[in-house]
Amino acid sequence: MQIILFGFAVSTEVHHVRVDIVGDMQDPAVRQIANRIDQNPYLRIAAVYESPIAVSERFRKGESDVAVCFERDFDERLHHYGKASVRLLGDGSDPNTAQIITNYVNGVLSEAQTDLNGADQSSFPHVQYMYNPAVLSSYNFVPGVMGLILMLVCSMMTAISIVREKESGTMELLLVSPIRPVGVIISKAIPYLALSLVNLATILLLSRFVLGVPLRGNLAILLGVSILFILASLGVGLLISVISSTQKTALLISGMGLTMPTMIFSGIIFPCESMPVILQYFSDIIPAKWYIIMVKKVMIEGVGVAYIYEEFLILLAMTIFLLAISVKLFKRRL
Repeated sequence: MQIILFGFAVSTEVHHVRVDIVGDMQDPAVRQIANRIDQNPYLRIAAVYESPIAVSERFRKGESDVAVCFERDFDERLHHYGKASVRLLGDGSDPNTAQIITNYVNGVLSEAQTDLNGADQSSFPHVQYMYNPAVLSSYNFVPGVMGLILMLVCSMMTAISIVREKESGTMELLLVSPIRPVGVIISKAIPYLALSLVNLATILLLSRFVLGVPLRGNLAILLGVSILFILASLGVGLLISVISSTQKTALLISGMGLTMPTMIFSGIIFPCESMPVILQYFSDIIPAKWYIIMVKKVMIEGVGVAYIYEEFLILLAMTIFLLAISVKLFKRRL
């Protein structure tokens, strides 16, 4: 299974890149380059507008991956003066993917530059990465590591909590007590919730003051999103704990069944857009994917609730489902 997943899911290619064209489509040279971009199998034109002011907003909404900005009178400057400028704006909140995407567009522009008469080798393009001008890799792996650590700590530790009670024989005392199943579930989750909050605070302090990753958004929003993800991770661990009969089984499920899928399908290392469609749908059920998207938007792009409410609602639904199914499957009889 891992060989199959790695063979199909692990890829540094990015498909269906959404390209915004900023310029006058009536300009012959702009129109010719735009047609070349649209004919590329990896690229597609998502929108055309004349002012680069809207680029940042479209990045925040997740509607665009890269913007190609042409200066005014591009064709005239190119053929009469032998020099015209094009600026590529990439979404630096995910620097690895942004560099791959800008390389794709750069290749198309280089071919167009060769074909257009009078093109100067120094004419274009100029690449700029928004939110991360230096293209620091820490902007990418810190949100990913946050999701990975919180998921593994919460799920693996809670996965063995109820199973350990069964193996040690103390579960009988809980079952004959007046405590309801939901009380047992909550009591098992609270210690690991507290521990995860300590982990979260440590990660944020290290990322901000040691690695230099900015916190451009609201700290309260980031904490709220993180707590929700912690609860979802606890729900995963409790569900594994409820359905497992031994600690070894719980550890095997949480280790092999969570670690690998979280690393592959959450977008930490490989872009989900490069995977086959069926695996992209599978990645949608990984809670860490939605958390990492929200963390990047809040920390790096500095957005508010209006830009992450869809991901928040998806993660909230997952959390409620996981906790509810854990309580439902908890057996009052051994």
